[in-house]
Amino acid sequence: MFSCCCHARAAGGLFSRFARYYRYRYRWFGLEHSQRQLLRGLERIGYHGASLLEIGCGVGYLHQWLLKHGAAKATGVDLSPVMLEEARQLAREQGLGNKVFYRQGDFIELSECLDSADIVLLDKVICCYPDAEGLLARASEKAGRVLALTYPRAHPLNRFGMGALNLLLSLSGSDFRTWLHDPEHIEKYLSDLGWKKSYQANSLIWLSQVYSPKK
Repeated sequence: MFSCCCHARAAGGLFSRFARYYRYRYRWFGLEHSQRQLLRGLERIGYHGASLLEIGCGVGYLHQWLLKHGAAKATGVDLSPVMLEEARQLAREQGLGNKVFYRQGDFIELSECLDSADIVLLDKVICCYPDAEGLLARASEKAGRVLALTYPRAHPLNRFGMGALNLLLSLSGSDFRTWLHDPEHIEKYLSDLGWKKSYQANSLIWLSQVYSPKK
């Protein structure tokens, strides 16, 4: 039987190994292409003065970039304590320490203790959760006016890549797995929750979407 708790612990441990790499990668190369696509969608809606909640924030460079360019404050949540150590250091280096607050743990378990935000970010997070609907439902409850997502496209290349990655994880003894959720199902589910898609951009692997409330 699949255990979400085991999966969360495995994810936190796995991503902790790569925390320093992510921080230095951002320092050397800046934002990823899919993140720049997501930012274009946020720029259309506007984020100046907005509060942010980033779920699965990693080392924090997406919400920190938004803070440097006009967002007001941010909360970052991540399973990995090492990722959050790197995020705090990166925030201090950029003079953002008084604008951002970090919580370690599973967002679904922490959500009731977190404040709502104008914009909720889920950058490459849905593919790390077996229960996409549960994650999106809690994220929706916390989002005031924007839900911004990046997650894998459903095509054969991603199916093969995730299958190969999950096989390697299994052979290594890790309980962590990746998940390829159907974008059509995600869009319908968010629509049922009262959201409409206002922006979309594709890369070879990733699908970036921005949702706003239906009027």
